[in-house]
Amino acid sequence: MHIEFRKMHGLGNDFVVIDARERAFAISPARAAALADRHTGIGCDQLILLEPSQTADVRMRIFNADGGEVDACGNASRAIGLLLGGETRIETLGGVIEARAGESRVAVNMGAPRFDWNAIPLAYAMDTLEMPVGWEDLDAPGAANVGNPHVVFLVPDCDAVDLARLGPLIEHEPLFPERVNVNVATIEGRERIRLRVWERGAGLTRACGTGACATAVVAMRRRLVNRTVTVELPGGPLRIDWPEGGTITMTGPAATSFTGCFDDADYPL
Repeated sequence: MHIEFRKMHGLGNDFVVIDARERAFAISPARAAALADRHTGIGCDQLILLEPSQTADVRMRIFNADGGEVDACGNASRAIGLLLGGETRIETLGGVIEARAGESRVAVNMGAPRFDWNAIPLAYAMDTLEMPVGWEDLDAPGAANVGNPHVVFLVPDCDAVDLARLGPLIEHEPLFPERVNVNVATIEGRERIRLRVWERGAGLTRACGTGACATAVVAMRRRLVNRTVTVELPGGPLRIDWPEGGTITMTGPAATSFTGCFDDADYPL
């Protein structure tokens, strides 16, 4: 049986999207990882499976390149918003989010961030505004849950950090029982942040929408930037708005790269 897919990306963070709203597609961690493999599969950072929803317009399931299912993905939310068009309510494991598509840019209401230690979650209680922990030259991070868990280090030059080495060490640190996304960021002014991300289950990525949201709100909580800020990632910029006491809106581009199909039997469960 042939399965159709669409290859999409948001600022270079790329996805294989399978629309299973009318014809179910069986999935497992092994199958998701095989499809995501860049040498023997289609290749992507995340596999996105669209299914019917009882509470929204569509249900979006997100599988990282290692096959693990996760709660949220900001760039994928923009891609699906663009694919469906107009205003769309999208059910995720992290809750229902709302996307509003323009011609090439999509605004996504990511909901309210959470900062309590047990909402990140952390293994034990501590202040998440400036955590009393560190790894080599990275210390005193902030933490936020924006649908998935993030730790944010503010550093003089994020490009100088050996994130390929430190990212996996911090991701798997016992302090983070559900693992964690690792962000290193440099404040370049009241309206601009430069960011690199080690994504849980995916590794170094050209863009991470939830990472941009988490980094922005950590910097806003510390009063280092304005409530609207541009976050510059290796793949390009995202605009993050977080009004006092409100929800986060992330705005940025998304695009379709190509469409194709594969034989269901080539990727066994």
